[in-house]
Amino acid sequence: MNEILVGVDESEQSTAAVAWAAAEAERAGARLRLVNVAGAWLLADSNDPRVREARTWLAQGGRDALERCAAHARSVARDVEVRVEQLPGQPAGVLVDEGRAALMTVVGSHGAGRLTGAFLGSVASQVAAHTTVPAVVVREPGSFPYGEVLVGVDGSPTSARAIDVACAIAARRGARLRALLVFDEPLPVGGGALVPPVDEPDAADRERALAEALAGRQEHHPDLEIVQEVVAGRPARVLAGASARADLLVVGSRGRGGFTGLLLGSVGQAMLHRAHCPVAVVPPERH
Repeated sequence: MNEILVGVDESEQSTAAVAWAAAEAERAGARLRLVNVAGAWLLADSNDPRVREARTWLAQGGRDALERCAAHARSVARDVEVRVEQLPGQPAGVLVDEGRAALMTVVGSHGAGRLTGAFLGSVASQVAAHTTVPAVVVREPGSFPYGEVLVGVDGSPTSARAIDVACAIAARRGARLRALLVFDEPLPVGGGALVPPVDEPDAADRERALAEALAGRQEHHPDLEIVQEVVAGRPARVLAGASARADLLVVGSRGRGGFTGLLLGSVGQAMLHRAHCPVAVVPPERH
């Protein structure tokens, strides 16, 4: 389905997520669906009018947030179709289930609310960990665009899918794609000497591996500028630093180590907390 799903609550981060998603929906020609998740007991019916009134009041914050965010989305992308919905359940689980057929799911990095199932930092982490579609976590809107999408590469199948997602987003934006492969720095030993990791390949091997990981993308996106970069360092630290000059960081939800040392499972989790820009976590291909 050509739809972008957004988790909405009463927080500023939620508003930022909606703005990001609305702009992306406009570029992708997609519909925008805003969902607020409330505790099931708040939306359950009751024979007691006083209970119904109390529940209605408590759930109203979520409905107000939906209307406010819908108005904001339309101000960002006037031609995008916007739908709003309040659903019962546990926020992360509902978003994962509802997002299965979506182009992507977008959430704020933190949330706030009354008793309506507030989106907390843990919800963003759970959605990123369990989603079956790319999940984008937005902390706050950028001050200005850099015109660059950054993708972490490690040669794994999930990394390959992350590259495809990053290429598509960068092409829609008319942005440059920076593909970054990080390998572990030599390890310090006594006396200040440095010992390289076991079986560390030489620079040519690493550059060749990165080129192979990107093979075919230029043909699919002939107008896309792709910059290839191999850097020594700790993956989380290097990617976090590079994200300060990017509009979006794309990582796979799970990767592999080997010559790159880029364990995207742990690195992806770290990026949700440390990246300077929105982070897209891409899950493995469904079979």
